Amino acid sequence: MIRWVLFLGLGFAALAGAWWLVGWGGATRGDLALEAMSAVARPPRIEPDYAGTVIPPNIAPLNFRVEEPGEEFWVRIHADQGEPIEITSRSGVIQIPPRTWRQLLELNRGGQLAFQVCVRDSEGQWVRFEPLESTIAAADIDRYLCYRLIRPIYIVRVNVAIYQRDVETFEESVVVNNQSFGRGGGCVNCHAFAPGHPQQMILHSRGSGDLADLNGMIVVHQGRVKKIDTRKQIREPAFRRGRLTKSLAGYVAWHPNGRLAAFAAGEMMQFFHAVGENRDVFDGESDLALYHVDSDTVTTVPQISRVDRVETFPAWSPEGKYLYFCSTDPVPKDRFREVRYDLMRIRYDPDSDQWGEVEPLLLAKETGKSIVEPRVSPDGRWLLFCMCEYGEFPPFQPSSDLYLMDLATRDYRRLEINSPQSESWHSWSSNGRWIVFASKRRDGIFARLYFSYIDEQGRAHKPVLLPQKDPTFYDRFLKTYNVPELVPWPVPASERALVRAICGSADSSP
Repeated sequence: MIRWVLFLGLGFAALAGAWWLVGWGGATRGDLALEAMSAVARPPRIEPDYAGTVIPPNIAPLNFRVEEPGEEFWVRIHADQGEPIEITSRSGVIQIPPRTWRQLLELNRGGQLAFQVCVRDSEGQWVRFEPLESTIAAADIDRYLCYRLIRPIYIVRVNVAIYQRDVETFEESVVVNNQSFGRGGGCVNCHAFAPGHPQQMILHSRGSGDLADLNGMIVVHQGRVKKIDTRKQIREPAFRRGRLTKSLAGYVAWHPNGRLAAFAAGEMMQFFHAVGENRDVFDGESDLALYHVDSDTVTTVPQISRVDRVETFPAWSPEGKYLYFCSTDPVPKDRFREVRYDLMRIRYDPDSDQWGEVEPLLLAKETGKSIVEPRVSPDGRWLLFCMCEYGEFPPFQPSSDLYLMDLATRDYRRLEINSPQSESWHSWSSNGRWIVFASKRRDGIFARLYFSYIDEQGRAHKPVLLPQKDPTFYDRFLKTYNVPELVPWPVPASERALVRAICGSADSSP
């Protein structure tokens, strides 16, 4: 009896060993078996395409779909250090175990990551493709990503929401959704975070007609959530004219000291064309203003609120001594294609609250394009911005590309990562090694978010699509991403507190 038990045990052990070696459909998992397979002299087609990318060492698994015909698929992910990850699939959808993925990336910071893809055809024959390789960066990306999701073709504000994504996992949570307002409308937008101040943020809410009471700047500061009507908080004689008293607040940027925020106040209008990209935006008049957190007041200075200019897109330098912005001459709406913004900056002394004179950095007459959405890197060396054919709203323009300026020399160049479609809405990681941006490169309709590694020489490396647990997610997701903001910490207020502030006027706790 004991002999039969031993015999059966050894037999099962042998079978188990054979299963480990033979694996699915007769394909062994060792190097010798790979060499025995028929070789295809090209890399496999996969979606999303991660070949040649530089990836964050703390990113969620880069799940993908093998776009090759076959009955069975085997993928081996390996690097110099650590155990390889082996995955089999009947559908071609490859979902990587999160725990082993994190371990492999952590062990190989700064090294190479290889994806070996093998496919079994309908006749039972296995073939192996040339490995795909990515570089694992040494520098982390910020753990949290905040963005807005909207419908790509929108006239009414239906189901507009801001979300927060944990970049290290696939967890996504709602920051605030206009469906929570209880009246089926309104809009939330322009969320911004104060660098170095994890408990501070600003977003804007808007409504018209019966929802006009939703208008306001929502400020999270020192454990309070409050709504500020910037048009009523003007400290006279801050303005030489009343234009800003009837304008809504928009694009916002926190000063590094956390006590001041610059924002654009204007009256943007969306209009439509009959052919091509049918949407467009026109900003007939806009000025920059300053929100003072401690006093809940709004001021400006003549240099950034000129009667004969339209100013927008504020952005502070990391030490807070310069305010960058975009400016143009006002023109009638029917001449919207003539609108081209210049890139400007003005010196600011936060200790004395004194301003210098406006200094042009790059003029539209030199580039022939409109210069918008400036953002300064955390080390103060680089300025990232968009240039498009005209106007101030690059998401609606396929001509929009990303450019990088060296602020020491003022030399600038078009980044290598651009596509024939619109590139827009971008921000830096807190360590300055990563950018996130919105791109319509997949289909020209839906903006998706991409990460790109920026090295010390200012080179942008092949971008990585924001990964999803199901790699087919973007094929059926019918919303577009905008205003991505990378932050090291989670949003400092609950949706309930934000909604309470938006719908009322009283302070509330986060």
